[in-house]
Amino acid sequence: MKIAKVGVLYENDTATRNWANGKNEFGLYIMEIFEHLRLPYEVLDHVQDIESFDLVIPIIMDENPQTVHRLVRYVENGGILVSYGGLESIRNQLGCLPSEPINYGYANLSEEFHQDTPLKFFQALPWDLTDGEIDRQIGYVSMSKDSDTRGKSALQQFKIGNGYIDRWSINIPETIVKLQQGVGPVVEDGEPAADGSANLNEGILKADDGFMLDWELDRESTASGVKYFAHPYADLWREVIVEHLVTRLLEKKKTLPLIGYWPASVKHMAHISHDSDLNVNESAQVTIDVLQEKNVQSTWCMIMPGYSLTIYEQLKENGHEIAFHYNALESEDGEWGEKPFANQLTTVKAATTEEHIVSNKNHYTRFEGWGKLFDWCEKYGIEIDQTRGPSKKGNIGFLFGTCHPYRPIAWADQQNRFYNVLELGFLTQDLNHHALADTSIIEPFLENVKRVDGVAHFLFHQYHIYTQTEVKKAILQLIDTAKKQGFTFWTSKQINDWERSRRKIQIIDIDAGYQVRLDSSIEIKDVVVYIPISSSQAETMANDKKIVKRFGINCMEKVVSIKKNEVEHRGEVK
Repeated sequence: MKIAKVGVLYENDTATRNWANGKNEFGLYIMEIFEHLRLPYEVLDHVQDIESFDLVIPIIMDENPQTVHRLVRYVENGGILVSYGGLESIRNQLGCLPSEPINYGYANLSEEFHQDTPLKFFQALPWDLTDGEIDRQIGYVSMSKDSDTRGKSALQQFKIGNGYIDRWSINIPETIVKLQQGVGPVVEDGEPAADGSANLNEGILKADDGFMLDWELDRESTASGVKYFAHPYADLWREVIVEHLVTRLLEKKKTLPLIGYWPASVKHMAHISHDSDLNVNESAQVTIDVLQEKNVQSTWCMIMPGYSLTIYEQLKENGHEIAFHYNALESEDGEWGEKPFANQLTTVKAATTEEHIVSNKNHYTRFEGWGKLFDWCEKYGIEIDQTRGPSKKGNIGFLFGTCHPYRPIAWADQQNRFYNVLELGFLTQDLNHHALADTSIIEPFLENVKRVDGVAHFLFHQYHIYTQTEVKKAILQLIDTAKKQGFTFWTSKQINDWERSRRKIQIIDIDAGYQVRLDSSIEIKDVVVYIPISSSQAETMANDKKIVKRFGINCMEKVVSIKKNEVEHRGEVK
């Protein structure tokens, strides 16, 4: 089975004009989705380049008559055109009229895709069929989360000649951006929860002031009554994109292989981070002892002035990561700005004798604007940030829709580039703390992280482990529960290093015997490659091949390693 040729049409001249006018092109986030899974694709700058591709996703283009003609001809000749909320210039040719836009709502896709949860979206632009013909209409979108409330079609498939136009009414990549980063810069307090569980309006700008979920529709409760944001909507949307594209390509007897999120030796991923805050040495020692008892390494985010040198020596000896805890909280002598960020980082490095710190989490999740924090991280060597998490009891969970490390996208003034920073948010902090959530949240969080193969990131302050016996019990319970379910605990640096390493892998080819050829500029081991196959192929191979389900699709699973001598042989090590 050959690897499909997938192209992302992105006309730079058109994009540059749009950026000059202040327009964000968040549809570009489709490339980050592909990069995270290492799906093979190419970026196309001109519409005339599309003819040799099996499937094309137009993201930014000048929809003039010549472009429309080329797109239609491409489809007539057997190509598949996939659009996320676009193609208005072709609408009339397809016999459709625009329906009333839906600013936000839920998409029910259970009829076709492996999603049993209505998925949150932002802005749907549905079409109504008038005098045209349509091959299939899949799912529906509406403002209601009620599965019995049918709305407009989520996905319409039009057959033209030998090919298809598949048009989603939702700009899914843009919805993922808005879930993860908000609809705009953080410039004011967020709306508090009506039940008093999350007073976001306390006069402190922070990451969760910009979150986009609904207090009533998007939260569920544990058995003890703890409310939490239950669904990683952004991660589930990623899976919908992949399932749709791969399914369409399998129909053309082509495949689109992808690389697993974690090494073959890792079943599920968990992470514990700590914020030093009050810098009490005794609290650090108790936390070290707890983690040593359970043989878990964690990430220690250090706020000035920090612990004594003997604590840092123990942390390094036990394999823990020393990270940065930037303080921009004015009430605690912090300040928001590049200079204080740089100065504090320099101070923490000196105090810990750590030359290179790669991880950061902002104190109190302080956050302003859109991407300034990521600019500073890039400039001063922070490779992975953990700031985007809940600051209140009532907004714990997947409030940014994801538990995956991802690259944030910049605003239009930086041409919607991708920051060279990974974001790894957390789910909750200090379980069993007298003012926070209890341990009834552990099971649902772990289950939903497993559902999307992400990172179960829990934050525990050393001081609370030290001063509150119930918090200490909670971290022990978390570790025991997660390990029993097959979770491996990594530090933030380990997660960062693995993610950046796997992003250097390219899937080059699959031979007739389903052997995979990878290319990489570094040595890397235990890489899991999934090769999507059809249902009929899965039936014939079930006895002698490892067949698994990924994103609702039958896949052949391969474990591949690239050794040092193989890298050197290609001349890629300098």
